[in-house]
Parts: sequence; C-alpha cells; structure tokens
Amino acid sequence: MGRWLAFLLLLAGITGLPAAALDAADDGAPTALTPFAPLSLEDSQLDQLDEAIERAMESGDFVGLAVAVVRNGETKFLKTYGVTEIGGGQPVTPNTLFRIASLSKGFASSLAGLAVSEGKLSLDAPAIDFAPTLALAGGAEKSLTLAHLLSHRTGLPPNAYDNLLEAGVPPTSILPQYRKVKPICGVGRCYTYQNITYDLAGRAVSTAYGAPYADLVSTRLFTPLGMTTASIGAEGLTKTGDWARPHLRDRKKSRDAPPNPWHVVEVKQPYYGVPAAGGVNASITDMTQWLKAQLGDAPEVLSASVLDLIHTPQVNTPSETRRMRSVMQNLASSQYAYGWRVYDYAGKRIIAHGGSVDGYGAQIAFIPELNAGIVVLANTRSRRLWSIAPMFLDLTLSQPPKDWLALEGMDTVFAGSQ
Repeated sequence: MGRWLAFLLLLAGITGLPAAALDAADDGAPTALTPFAPLSLEDSQLDQLDEAIERAMESGDFVGLAVAVVRNGETKFLKTYGVTEIGGGQPVTPNTLFRIASLSKGFASSLAGLAVSEGKLSLDAPAIDFAPTLALAGGAEKSLTLAHLLSHRTGLPPNAYDNLLEAGVPPTSILPQYRKVKPICGVGRCYTYQNITYDLAGRAVSTAYGAPYADLVSTRLFTPLGMTTASIGAEGLTKTGDWARPHLRDRKKSRDAPPNPWHVVEVKQPYYGVPAAGGVNASITDMTQWLKAQLGDAPEVLSASVLDLIHTPQVNTPSETRRMRSVMQNLASSQYAYGWRVYDYAGKRIIAHGGSVDGYGAQIAFIPELNAGIVVLANTRSRRLWSIAPMFLDLTLSQPPKDWLALEGMDTVFAGSQ
C-alpha cells in the first residue's frame, strides 16, 4: 500500500513540492528535491488499479477478467486475472477470447463512417433501402434513416422485441412486426436503445460495399489493426480453444447472504444473429488495438474525420444519465453518438460503451483530450465489473479517492462466498 499512500499524498497536496516539481514527477523525471526517480503519478494510478482488482478477485465476484490501459498510443497496463472456467479452467491469457456484446456497435458505426467518408453511403439513406421488410406504426419507417438507426432514434420502446430474438425468432421475421408496436416518440425525436434495428447498420454497410458484413469487419478493421484473434459469430469464439466460458449465478436467497457460486452456462446464440449490434468476439490484446484506433492512433485505418463523425453526439440520453449516476457521481450529462456514448464527466468528455450478454460483460472508456483509456472484459456480469472503468476515470482525472469496488469490509461481507 506504500505506492497508494504516495498517491494520496499527491492528491492531498501535502508533499511540499512546488507545482513544477509535481509536473516533472508526473513524467517520471527526477526533480531537484529528490535524489531518485520517483514513482510517477501515472504509475501510482495503475498500481492502485491493479491492487483494487486483485482484491476484487478475492471477493468471488469474478471468474475471469482482462484489463488494459492505453495512454499516448502505448499500452501502459495489460493484465489478466482468474480462469476461463470455474473449477478447473485455464488461466485467462492476453489472447483469451471473450464476447464483447454491445461494444460491437462501435465496429458497425466505424464501418459506416468509413463508407460515408468514401462516398459509398449516406447517413440520410432510408432504412427501407436495405431492410425493405421493416415496418413501423403508421408507416414511420419511410422517414427512418441510417443516422437514426446508429443513434437509437427509431421511436420504438427500448430493446423492442429483444424478447422475440432471445426466444429464437429470426430478425428478418421480427422487422415487419414492429408495425404493431406503439412508438414512444416520433422517428428522430428521442433516444431509445435498440439491438435488432441497430443491426440494420450492418446491412447498410454490406449493401454499400457489396460484401458480407463479417468479411468487411475483418478486412477493414480487424486485420489492419492487428486484431489477430478477433472474430464475429459463435464459431469464432471457440475455434482457438483459448476462450472464456460464460458464467451466471443464481440470485441471493436474502439481501445479507453471500453471493451464490458461479456456474458455467452454454453460449447463447440469439445476439450473434444481430452481428452489428452484438456479434464480435475479441481478446484484451485485440481490444487494446481497438482502443488505440478510437483514440486516433491508427489514422491509416480510422481517420480523424471518421472518428469525429462517429463520436459527435446526436441525442441526449437522460435515462442513461440516471442509470449511470449510481456508479459515476460526477456525471453531468450523457448523450449518444453513432455507436458510442458520450459523457460529460468531471468536466471532461468521455467516450464509452458497455456490453452485456448472458455470462459476459465488457466496458470501454476513453478520454480523447488525454489520449487515455481502458478496456475491461469479463466472463461474468458481476456488480463490481461496472465500477472498474469509473475507478480508472477518477484516478486519471485526480478525483478524490473512493472505494469504487466496495472493498472495505469485504472480508466480512463476502465470508463464505466461493
């Protein structure tokens, strides 16, 4: 804990060092007041992040976990924790594949941005041009555009007919049924998160380039970014043998009872049926490359103009603001761009997204101004998972220390858990 104490002293401003000396220490350079190269503030932050995650692993709230931090185009931290399967799985490695669920939406929007930049696709393209069977109440599908799809402005209730998708109904059979759904607002008028209609962005890109969506993701994004193990579809998840099995746990029998043990479940197929919304598999090594690209460090693949396009907010998301304030108290507001959330957090613009599908959870968050970000992949959807990225943001932005992962008193609260 010595490094964390040093970090607290820096935050408290009681080190006695002048501002210039603190700035130099941030870069890891020795100062006139110190006869040795001090631990940099960045190193202290990463040390604290690692210590907290190590303790969180002891809680039983995770099975396998992989975390990476990028800053200024470099991988500053990449570490894996736990195992691929409870009760005898292999250790998670940097190349272990996870489902990234809705983080897949950023891949679809990036491809759409590329197609727009190359003049092959327009954000104003009518949705029925690439989904002729789509029908909305009152014929509203006629005014629905690609831009509306990418920013969740269909007017449909949130997650409309995801229940049918999960029951095994093919997406093509669901699209015409939306005509029976009462909208909650007009097309383009409000934000309501979707999966099935978002996947139409993949159809748009496929139509624009005349190639299958999965092939386009591979040739235009995975391969040039060096994402050598990333894939789309269930077969791609398991084919290497190094993949994290999904885990669920039963609900607690009482509020004060320790969490029930995790158990392995089968990989669920439905959301692979909407690949632009939730079909990507990737390792933490792959996602580190993806994070760097979204931060602008791969302009030959994703140019600054494409990133500006897809990261520009399109609609306010008050429901997201309310939801996220439980783990991000410094959140002022939230918006949705194209495949990405945009937060006003502690006075900084944060671009982020979360992903969740049975047995898997994923988060990505980055601060463009500081060229810094984090990716978290897990084969559980535990409570603590969703606090890792906010903890990183607070450490990076020098916010007051907080027990983000609820580690104080953990030994008593979680006594008897797995």
